Amino acid sequence: MNLHQMAISPPFLLSSRSAYTLNPLFFSTRRRFCFPLPYSRFTSIKRRNFAVAASENGVFTSPELAKSFDFTSEERIYNWWQSQGYFRPKFDRGSDPFVISMPPPNVTGSLHMGHAMFVTLEDIMVRYNRMRGRPTLWLPGTDHAGIATQLVVERMLASEGIKRVEVGRNEFEKRVWEWKEKYGGTITNQIKRLGASCDWTRERFTLDEQLSRAVVEAFVRLHEKGLIYQGSYMVNWSPKLQTAVSDLEVEYSEEPGTLYHIKYRIAGGSRSDFLTIATTRPETLFGDVAIAVHPQDERYSKYVGQMAIVPLTYGRHVPIIADKYVDKDFGTGVLKISPGHDHNDYLLARKLGLPILNVMNKDGTLNEVAGLYCGLDRFEARKKLWSDLEESDLAVKKEPHTSRVPRSQRGGEIIEPLVSKQWFVTMEPLAEKALRAVEKGELTIMPERFEKIYNHWLSNIKDWCISRQLWWGHRIPVWYIAGKDSEEEYIVARSAEEALIKARDKYGKDVEIYQDPDVLDTWFSSGLWPFSTLGWPDVSAEDFKRFYPTTVLETGHDILFFWVARMVMMGIEFTGTVPFSYVYLHGLIRDSQGRKMSKTLGNVIDPIDTIKEFGTDALRFTLALGTAGQDLNLSTERLTANKAFTNKLWNAGKFVLQNLPNRDNISGWQTMQAYKFNTEESLLRLPLPECWVVSKLHILIDAVTESYNKFFFGDVGREIYDFFWGDFADWYIEASKARLYHSGDDSVALVAQAVLLYVFENILKLLHPFMPFVTEELWQALPNRKEALIISTWPQTYLPRNNNLVKRFENLQALTRAIRNARAEYSVEPAKRISASIVASEEVIQYISEEKEVLALLSKLDLDNIHFTDSPPEDAKQSVHLVTSEGLEAYLPLADMVDISAEVQRLSKRLSKMQTEYEGLKARLNSPEFIEKAPEDIVRGVREKAAEAEEKINLTKNRLAFLKSTVLVSQ
Repeated sequence: MNLHQMAISPPFLLSSRSAYTLNPLFFSTRRRFCFPLPYSRFTSIKRRNFAVAASENGVFTSPELAKSFDFTSEERIYNWWQSQGYFRPKFDRGSDPFVISMPPPNVTGSLHMGHAMFVTLEDIMVRYNRMRGRPTLWLPGTDHAGIATQLVVERMLASEGIKRVEVGRNEFEKRVWEWKEKYGGTITNQIKRLGASCDWTRERFTLDEQLSRAVVEAFVRLHEKGLIYQGSYMVNWSPKLQTAVSDLEVEYSEEPGTLYHIKYRIAGGSRSDFLTIATTRPETLFGDVAIAVHPQDERYSKYVGQMAIVPLTYGRHVPIIADKYVDKDFGTGVLKISPGHDHNDYLLARKLGLPILNVMNKDGTLNEVAGLYCGLDRFEARKKLWSDLEESDLAVKKEPHTSRVPRSQRGGEIIEPLVSKQWFVTMEPLAEKALRAVEKGELTIMPERFEKIYNHWLSNIKDWCISRQLWWGHRIPVWYIAGKDSEEEYIVARSAEEALIKARDKYGKDVEIYQDPDVLDTWFSSGLWPFSTLGWPDVSAEDFKRFYPTTVLETGHDILFFWVARMVMMGIEFTGTVPFSYVYLHGLIRDSQGRKMSKTLGNVIDPIDTIKEFGTDALRFTLALGTAGQDLNLSTERLTANKAFTNKLWNAGKFVLQNLPNRDNISGWQTMQAYKFNTEESLLRLPLPECWVVSKLHILIDAVTESYNKFFFGDVGREIYDFFWGDFADWYIEASKARLYHSGDDSVALVAQAVLLYVFENILKLLHPFMPFVTEELWQALPNRKEALIISTWPQTYLPRNNNLVKRFENLQALTRAIRNARAEYSVEPAKRISASIVASEEVIQYISEEKEVLALLSKLDLDNIHFTDSPPEDAKQSVHLVTSEGLEAYLPLADMVDISAEVQRLSKRLSKMQTEYEGLKARLNSPEFIEKAPEDIVRGVREKAAEAEEKINLTKNRLAFLKSTVLVSQ
């Protein structure tokens, strides 16, 4: 195959129709056709030698040397960007900085599609604003992930037969740091594979010395304001991890279980006087402090005010009370109140002033309150308790029941609601300021519907449990006095040295102190992330002064409460400023069926494997086409379609490069470079196709820029895709061949070459934030590149366009489509060229006839037999008449397209066959037995087939009538 064949043959310029069929994200209804010219009519194209220039630095490969974009070059390109310092903010263009703090992934993490989503969206924002000339900082980092990391290292120790408590706290922390240094960079390297253009010189870790100082400062300041306190309250307790866990770390699942019905006898009553209580956790009955019924439940009104005997407790009595909280229609309508082991019971007990009784140890075993069951695991106790209830005639029945079970996100065990002494932050005063920030427009949440959720949560916020019973994390900066039984007296300080000085001032120089063993919730340090990473509490730090407040916070909508809202509250509290102006929330990534990805379902799609098969650019483009806040269904079909888009872009670059003047053609290049497209006058001097594509490009630049500014990234992707594939590749590249291969005039070819280069390089700029690797590779292959695409200037907006000339070319397109459709309808051989008469007004004929070569090329017309007239031709009745738009028609001689006699015979046979099939279908539908006995969907299917067959028969009859009338006219 010679070079000019490579430039346009199908293996290189793929069918656009197939890609539109593959990709359900694009909704254009325009039909696209591609008719390559026969190779014999091409003039020879010489190799341009741009490949040599592109490859001089050993980083880039020209499309002239490679059949398709090589995904393995992505890491090479990324390392080159980083080595050149392109990811660091530059202040040479003098603009407001654009700053994003990366949501810190867990240091234990491995890349999943959620990470791929946030990296893609944030990198799009960063690359766009960098090209707009703004000093751009994307600050990366990782989270120490207290529970997750401690679990990983504990399992590692367990594999060696060692327990955490055996090595001690200091040695354990040392082991964790060793693990972090060895394995903690995995997620960072994977994020780089996605093309994240972060400033890695500023990478942070939540346990860095400076960030740890910020955490301590925040705790001390909140405590000094009276917003941090210690108390015993209900928390989510993980018996296996031996720590309280946040609401975010609890996942609820519907699981099959058992509902136990138990008799509670009435004190002083007969054996028939009892209340039946239904519970899924009978082991908690040892913690019962009351029995409640609804005040209007007549079944139990006589018992209100009496006492009930708690089963198997040797006669312990609890009061029977009435409260509207009880749902009289649920279960038996009787509620046991165990405030030490149920969140709702806890709140009810506090409201009613009931005591709180804890029956469980921190490891999930029952304590001495449970009497003979003391020491038993909670689930073992449940089995034994039920057996004993049956023996005591206190068991009524048990039945299957589906419950909403809380499980630890990290360990998978069932979480136990437990009253425990913890540290809390009073949230209401912080929440009020965060609410006002949105109300006053200082903070914009996108999509807007999440504002209501944000407001609802902050308006009903509860105090935040910030202590965790772990060894890995930020140690709570609280010290107690050794030798004192009570821990009510404590010292809050910024360091152990400061704590000791305070203790000596209060208790004497011989005092000894010890630090609280708990650590802070990981979300506490994460809440400081936007400003602690920039140097706070040192407000004089250069980065803090330059880059705070940040611009955008992008993350998943599922952590709007647990992270985003806390950052807003902390930012306002400690800096007096909202930490970012915009919150952009993305949805979850689901599989092609809309299901959540999980190992159980076996539907997890690994980003690294996806990159190896489809390339980073295809993955990024697919993820970015979603809508803010909405979940995205990911499928291999979409990835395949966007991989085809990458190839299409590559092959368009190949075509452009192979059709530019030779490098040594100095006069040709000077002429090309003299063409400017930024004035109305220069635009009007262009031929119609060139004026059309440049005008469309200028319209696209404005639309895309506006969509980027509004964070409408899905619109950006679709707009660029549609222009590149639909306008540039399918229409202008094909039209340009008339100038490049048939004009015989170098000046005409140079105009097309200049436009090809101008449009293509701007496409690369617009698309770069989405698909950075293939666009940079192509950019480097273009001639006279003085800078990398990543730092190139964004296309100028509000450039001229001529809507009148755009409309004229659209008329030419409509005419071309009509002729192509007629050819397809009459099964004209692809290589056959036909004659045509174009009928229109003088004005239309003038601009259409000027592009006669383009029309002939795109419509496969015989260039020597295209006639332009203002009235129908003499053979009009023997022609196919096409009306493409008002005042523009075409007549295609039927004899040019088909052998009329042969076509009449073929259609007659086809009609006979169709009528036979149709009669068979009607016979079935006319059969009462078929209608009555066949399934409804089968009957419906036969009716649909019959209707379709009838329509085809009518069309064929009309075609035959037309052909026969044509024969009669000719005779």
